[in-house]
Amino acid sequence: MGYVAKRLAALALLLFGVSIAVFAIVRLIPGDPVRVILGTNGGDAETVDRLTRQFGLDQPLATQYVKWIGHVVTGDFGYSYGQQRPVSDLISQNLWPTVQLALAGLLLAIVFGLVIGVSAALRRGSLYDTAIMSTAVTFLSIPSFWLGLLLLLVFAVQIPLFPVAGGAGLSGLVLPAITLGLGEIGFASRFIRSSVIEAGRHLHVVTARAKGLAGARVLQRHVIRNSLLPVITVLGLQFGSLLSGAVLVEIVFSRPGLGRLLVDAILAKDYPTVQACVLLIAVIYSVVNLLVDLLYPVLDPRIGVR
Repeated sequence: MGYVAKRLAALALLLFGVSIAVFAIVRLIPGDPVRVILGTNGGDAETVDRLTRQFGLDQPLATQYVKWIGHVVTGDFGYSYGQQRPVSDLISQNLWPTVQLALAGLLLAIVFGLVIGVSAALRRGSLYDTAIMSTAVTFLSIPSFWLGLLLLLVFAVQIPLFPVAGGAGLSGLVLPAITLGLGEIGFASRFIRSSVIEAGRHLHVVTARAKGLAGARVLQRHVIRNSLLPVITVLGLQFGSLLSGAVLVEIVFSRPGLGRLLVDAILAKDYPTVQACVLLIAVIYSVVNLLVDLLYPVLDPRIGVR
């Protein structure tokens, strides 16, 4: 319990630092949010002054931050300048599509990365190994926005199997998930290959093979099991990468989600929405990595938590 308490305290400190950073950085964006909202009426000094006071933007930054963070801890993220709605409503509306997309990409990375990585490790040094790892590097090198446009052109325009934009349900998730997950498949397969090869060199694995145990049994009980810990760590980090990568994918495929909401809020100088989106993404990323840390002693009882 002491280990968990320490990790939770570190998580709270991290999120506090993130909140300060995003609060300060978002105010470095050029432009006045009040004048952006008013548009052609932005030249009316009286209206600008009234809205500035209404949003509390005339107060010192420290005062603004204390008021904002005080509301955040109670679940109140404020009111969107641009969409004139509570930010919590916007978050609840756009959170699940982003999590759904990230989980779909992670599932692809786990399944295909495991199959490709293990099969390449078992054929280390062969033509198959060279070809499949070269393909993995290619996957890593493809920009997601370019791949998304290419998939749209082929499988939504020329071969209309999937919706061009904003499709609901499973059919609207396929192309975005492939776009988001393909690079992660390449990364996961390369890392899993290295981890399996390293686990196969352990003395107990060599001993098991020397005793004549079947190759499949050695692979399942000794090699893969011992290569899980570093792989799970990387998968936790990949989930954070998938969350950030969802920004471009959601824009390319016109999908609702936190990424698209965040970009629109930045362009509109919508401070409360930007702060809420970044803080929420940081929370999700940090909690996932905390869960990964807590899984260590479950997967390997030799690892104790203190």
